[in-house]
Amino acid sequence: MYSQIARTSPPELANLPYDFWESAVIVVPGPKRAISLRVDQDVLDWFKASGPRYQSRMNSVLRSYMSAVRAPRLHARKVSEPRRGVRRTDA
Repeated sequence: MYSQIARTSPPELANLPYDFWESAVIVVPGPKRAISLRVDQDVLDWFKASGPRYQSRMNSVLRSYMSAVRAPRLHARKVSEPRRGVRRTDA
């Protein structure tokens, strides 16, 4: 079984540790909602070029972004606090 997995897996998965999947959790996706979404043509072309299920990948990217924005940040600045080395011109 493992030799078949090794033979058919993409190269980026070739060197995973033997116990990589031991703590994996199965996530059952919830129902999707059909919407109309306007995106730039180059964005759509890029996702489509990656093959079938491009809409699922777009959803995954949006979900990752949503999770990152929602996650508490350990070293977050206040929105009004300028970054170091950046001068505020509106003050």
